[in-house]
Amino acid sequence: MPVRKNIRIAILDMNEKHPNQGMRCIRQIVRDFGKNHGVSVHCDEFEVRIEKQVPDLSYDVYISSGGPGSPLESEGSEWETAYFHSLKHIENWNNNIFEQSKKHVFFICHSYQLACRHYKVAQVTPRKSTSFGIFPMHLSNDGISEPVFQGLQDPFFSVDSRDFQVLQPNHNRLHQMGAKILCIEKERPHVPLERAVMAIRFNQYMIGTQFHPEADPEGMTMYLHREDKKQTVIQNHGQAKWQNMIKHLNDPDKISSTYSHILPNFLQIASYQPHPSEV
Repeated sequence: MPVRKNIRIAILDMNEKHPNQGMRCIRQIVRDFGKNHGVSVHCDEFEVRIEKQVPDLSYDVYISSGGPGSPLESEGSEWETAYFHSLKHIENWNNNIFEQSKKHVFFICHSYQLACRHYKVAQVTPRKSTSFGIFPMHLSNDGISEPVFQGLQDPFFSVDSRDFQVLQPNHNRLHQMGAKILCIEKERPHVPLERAVMAIRFNQYMIGTQFHPEADPEGMTMYLHREDKKQTVIQNHGQAKWQNMIKHLNDPDKISSTYSHILPNFLQIASYQPHPSEV
């Protein structure tokens, strides 16, 4: 797949200036992509929730990060209104048949929850308890054929860190948008609860995940050894589960595989340079 020689990437930072590993990981993935594909990458970051910064349409790729807090309480806020206006501008650009190069968007965790609420494709509700750790994600039929997920096993493993969940998908709305559910959380026969929707392709150029595809073993090791995170896992899942997560970090088929496939695949697809005859 031919890629353009230059690409402009906007990273939308949803972390409210809280320390986190996600932004470091996104930056590293972007740097590695440019190096591995011989692409000159220009990357800018935008502090969305505090500084109310949103990118213009001069970028080719937009990666919207995870972040803390409720994806419900920001409804109608100034920053969220600006954020959704920015998405609308991107949609309008992509819907313009005269624009040859389309703009691709990836939503991660908090951003994914916001997108699900904004596009009304499902319900976003609080969880009974925090989910934090390394968990299996089960692909749907659409997920199996999703190019961004190519190279992953079924199930694949990723970092899940959330107090909210996406449930009760609106299938009429999904069909109307051309959206597809890509994966769901693991089945728990002993727990009579609906499984959360963990990834959606909203349209041809916008995709999002509830989990953290940018998470790497280095960052996750630091997180799991933080006393508050360690106790969250132990209280919710037990000491053995925490030890098993530590073991997973050294397994190349677990989060290392997810890290090396999803966002790199997305960037390669987003940087595809169509031949004039294809337009």
